[in-house]
Amino acid sequence: MKRTERLHALAEMLRRRGARGCTAQRLADEFGVSLRTIKRDLDALENSGVPIWSRPGPGGGYGVSSRANLPPITLSPAQAVALLAAVSAAADAPFADLASAGVRKIMDVLDPTTRAKADGLARRIWVDGGQAPGRAIRSALEEGMAEQRIVRLRYTSGDGVTTTRDVEPVIFASTSGRWYLIGWCHLRQAMRWFLVTRIERATVTATPCGDHTVDEIGEPPPTARSVQA
Repeated sequence: MKRTERLHALAEMLRRRGARGCTAQRLADEFGVSLRTIKRDLDALENSGVPIWSRPGPGGGYGVSSRANLPPITLSPAQAVALLAAVSAAADAPFADLASAGVRKIMDVLDPTTRAKADGLARRIWVDGGQAPGRAIRSALEEGMAEQRIVRLRYTSGDGVTTTRDVEPVIFASTSGRWYLIGWCHLRQAMRWFLVTRIERATVTATPCGDHTVDEIGEPPPTARSVQA
């Protein structure tokens, strides 16, 4: 996860915790970084204007003042629950963490009546999204795609063969309820589909991608479309 994204996610996590706050160690464990890095991140948030508070001693920690909220947002209960359902059903989708944080932020600033109705409706919708890839893997794939840099993957194929590959990410694709990274594989010198749940490790390199394009993947099926609004 890039630092800018981690700072945003960190602020959101603290805001959600409210008056309870959160210890620096728990934050470090959540984001997979050192205690020193988290404390630097907290300082950076405070310097950028985020109203961070700290409470020393046992039971202490860090938090964000309740005044750091969005203004009220007008949504119907059904619209709010539609956002919740879409995000919850796609926990393994690219940028799912950021989408989930955004939806939670919206839910928190709904007026009390709408929030109560939305909560009641949400309890009537269950989702079994399966096991999502770890945060470190998802963050590396997302960063590689967004910054167009080569990602080094440790990947186990369907027949159980494990390889390490340098891949130039071209698109993310969802089909039959499963997410794939599609990119130019340097090992095979061809476009390859990588099932995200079979990626055991992913690291973003400093090497920029080449000039491979979406057109090289071929024609999408008639039912496929991009998520562009």
